[in-house]
Amino acid sequence: MTSLAAREREALLDLMADAGPHAPTLLGDWTTHDLAAHLVVRERRPLAVPGYVLAPLHGLSARFEARTRRRQYEDLLALLRRGAPVWSPVGSPVDAVDDLTNLHEFFVHHEDVRRVATPEPRALSRELEDALWARARVLAPVFTRRARGVGIELVTPAAQAFTVRSGRDRVVVRGRPGELFLWLWGRPADVSLEGAVDRLAEVQIGP
Repeated sequence: MTSLAAREREALLDLMADAGPHAPTLLGDWTTHDLAAHLVVRERRPLAVPGYVLAPLHGLSARFEARTRRRQYEDLLALLRRGAPVWSPVGSPVDAVDDLTNLHEFFVHHEDVRRVATPEPRALSRELEDALWARARVLAPVFTRRARGVGIELVTPAAQAFTVRSGRDRVVVRGRPGELFLWLWGRPADVSLEGAVDRLAEVQIGP
């Protein structure tokens, strides 16, 4: 069986190969070449990984990425198609572990490239929607941590609901699991917000 993360990896790499190294992404001024360098560093430079989580170490990660950008775009994509090495913090031949460590990365970055040209949501399999909903429930309290005092609830069209945090000012965020997941990552998403929306405008949602 091929993991969901592996399928998203291949779809992203196919899209990046077609787009070329200079295509824009949703990541500010990053091009597809910049994104490829980031993904390679994440998988093949263990010392850089803490910098993606801890702000004081971000400079080290950025230096690794700057050096990796000197490599040819096609070489970076070839490395990524091989998958993360087993010695990598994000490398595992076990599908469940691969999804745990990599699904979020490749799903979100797939959309970072795809939605520049095609902003409409794509149709996702039920399996992928379910996996993203499960991950959203885990990550939501962390990614909404800046929204102190705001009650946030996520609701899907299938009436799945998850109360992320309680608060006097309440916001309900409605959307399909994949769109809710993107919203939690601070990406443009097809969601609707009800309630004290102005309170969320004051804070950053995302990692």
